[in-house]
Amino acid sequence: MFLKCSFEIYELAEYHLNLWLKNWCKKGCSLFCSTDCCSKCCTRRCVCITVGVLLVLLGIALAIVFSVVFALPSQAPETRSCVTSNNYTGFLCDDRITCLLPSQVCNSVNDCGNGEDETSSLCSNLPNNLPGYLIFRCGNPSNWIYSNLKCNEINNCGDCSDESQSYASCPACGSQWWTCTPVLFQYCNCIPISLCQNGVQDCTDWSDEYVCRK
Repeated sequence: MFLKCSFEIYELAEYHLNLWLKNWCKKGCSLFCSTDCCSKCCTRRCVCITVGVLLVLLGIALAIVFSVVFALPSQAPETRSCVTSNNYTGFLCDDRITCLLPSQVCNSVNDCGNGEDETSSLCSNLPNNLPGYLIFRCGNPSNWIYSNLKCNEINNCGDCSDESQSYASCPACGSQWWTCTPVLFQYCNCIPISLCQNGVQDCTDWSDEYVCRK
């Protein structure tokens, strides 16, 4: 009696499984199986193949979601050298997109998403641990500045070596600057043209008041 009952249950389950397979075949089997397969109704093999494909696609989708949601750390680039939007040689972050100005490295601000611009391996022994392209050694070798601060018409080194054409390869003063020997320690070879004719002597020869025109 028990065996007969079990056999009947098995037959009933098989009947419903086959019925489900036929209905499923008509609706969607053709997406993954050949025409032959669907014309004969989906076999168990066809179902297994279809389910396998769906599981693979699901796995790929989950991997993408996890990588975005949990922000999996990216591998550090082989070189940190990059070119900033204003044409300075800068520091490349781990995302391989963000390129920092030299003066943004070791400035106590986390400018890279993972903090790689503020690590102790870079910032514990300034400037010795910094890549050479991020720094400029002044005329006095014990003094240094970030490389994006040279040739900006400002006396950042204190001896104007960072504004020297011969030492720092700086170009001549731009159109918004007046060339003269400045009175102020802040400037080296020129002054902002906005200081011309302001009633104050900014050049040693007074050319800012009598020759320069805004």
